[in-house]
Amino acid sequence: MSKVYHIEEIMKMLPHRYPFLLVDRLEVEIPGEKGIGTKNVTMNEEFFQGHFPGNPVMPGVLQIEAMAQTAGAVVVSANEDYENQKRNVLFMSIDGVKFRKPVKPGDQLKMHVEKIKERRNIFVFKGQSFVDGQVVSEAEFTAMIM
Repeated sequence: MSKVYHIEEIMKMLPHRYPFLLVDRLEVEIPGEKGIGTKNVTMNEEFFQGHFPGNPVMPGVLQIEAMAQTAGAVVVSANEDYENQKRNVLFMSIDGVKFRKPVKPGDQLKMHVEKIKERRNIFVFKGQSFVDGQVVSEAEFTAMIM
């Protein structure tokens, strides 16, 4: 059975804060291994001021960052004492990145992540982001949890 975390709990799991916290909701399907993050994309996002005036598009690198934050929170959620064990998630590599469709204000970005490998504190995840059931971006990424 999956567990849902809202923004207050996510902020206890991740060190990120506005404007760089990119996960509004987290559904952990398998603690430490698989989950779905949700980002409600609004016109109020700071990056839309310059990306791009008159044609706002969420930067692809931020979509990948949102996937990585989702993966980090999924890993941290496996430890019930996560609130007392502050952890940082650091990118090590990103592979196989593909951007399929633009993400615009008003979209709800759903980041599906799944662990494919783990070695000590290094995790490899594959992720896909969806808007309205269609893939908008995907990547495989490696991160270190400290």
